[in-house]
Amino acid sequence: MQTRLADFVKDTPDGREADAILRNCVHCGFCTATCPTYQLLGDELDGPRGRIYLLKQMLEGQPVTAKTQLHLDRCLTCRACETTCPSGVRYGRLADIGRGILEEKVRRPWLQRVQRLALRKLMPYPERFGLLVGLARLARPVLPAAVRAKIPPKTWSPAWPPARHARRVLILKGCVQPVMAPAVDAAAANVLDRIGISAIRVQGSGCCGALSHHLAAHEEGAAFMRRNIDALWPHIERGAEAIVSTASGCGVMLKEYVDVLKHDPRYAAKAERISALAKDIGEVLAGEDLSPLRRSNERRIAFHSPCTLQHGQKLSGLVESLLSGLGFELTPVDQPHLCCGSAGTYSLLQPELSRRLLVEKIRGLEQGRPECIATANIGCWAHLRSRAKVPVRHWIELLQP
Repeated sequence: MQTRLADFVKDTPDGREADAILRNCVHCGFCTATCPTYQLLGDELDGPRGRIYLLKQMLEGQPVTAKTQLHLDRCLTCRACETTCPSGVRYGRLADIGRGILEEKVRRPWLQRVQRLALRKLMPYPERFGLLVGLARLARPVLPAAVRAKIPPKTWSPAWPPARHARRVLILKGCVQPVMAPAVDAAAANVLDRIGISAIRVQGSGCCGALSHHLAAHEEGAAFMRRNIDALWPHIERGAEAIVSTASGCGVMLKEYVDVLKHDPRYAAKAERISALAKDIGEVLAGEDLSPLRRSNERRIAFHSPCTLQHGQKLSGLVESLLSGLGFELTPVDQPHLCCGSAGTYSLLQPELSRRLLVEKIRGLEQGRPECIATANIGCWAHLRSRAKVPVRHWIELLQP
């Protein structure tokens, strides 16, 4: 794709990166076949190719309006298009760059601004978000059914095992997951303990930065990343072998610290090291002897592979292979490559499109009559359980002692 970037962006780091990405696109349109919003809406501008044209026009200095913003807002950033693309176009990275520039050029209506600010100031902070969820649990009896379904019950969390093994990995404290599903990281720590690896919960760490970054608050997101690097670094210097994520959305963000901070003279080299060490929990288990692990009583599993796992981290089939190898029966899933509609804050900002995607995803997951649905990301877990007829669990919980 030929480009002539405008003066305001062409000599900037973001401009040069966006230009390189745009030049890889050959207009083939293969991406539209796997784009969830194009499948729903049938509008070229609600598919990757159309959005790339809109971003190109903006970067070339042409006028942009709320219409440009609308079509980019409707994008899930599921990155199914990246899996499909024969030219290797990094659409997700281009969309993030474009969102940051577009936010400066088109002022949102006040209600949208307030909503996005509230999400950024609540969800990345476990204390604040925990208070909100606690109040919602108290108010559950008087809330509408659709809202009640989104509020997870308070759950028991197993004890975190002591650090007693020579092999050690790190786990961020996180933000949303410790509030909504605190048992997940503890389950991962216990599973790792059974196979001779100690999981260290890193004090001083927190949100990976993805929520702010994807809402175009790039410097705010980078601040979360720098804080995590500072918290992780002493453990890395002492020989921790990996940074393990049980939320695939956080995992893909950790692996992209290298991209976000590559122009930061203080953090670029450390960010590269962090990204190299970042592993999904499935990647860690894939190379180990799993014979000590206990199998869940639930045998027939429908696995929902989050977009951040299969398209973002390119780990399609990894968890399915682990579960099959451990004796679980995986039921068939219709169109497993499509997004469930959670997509971080998408289900809150685009509720109608998110609902339509969820209906189709639940249909595809439940067609094989599984005993439970398993997934690998907290957003998908919360979204799926709001409508599923069977229990929804993080897959690592099926293996815990």
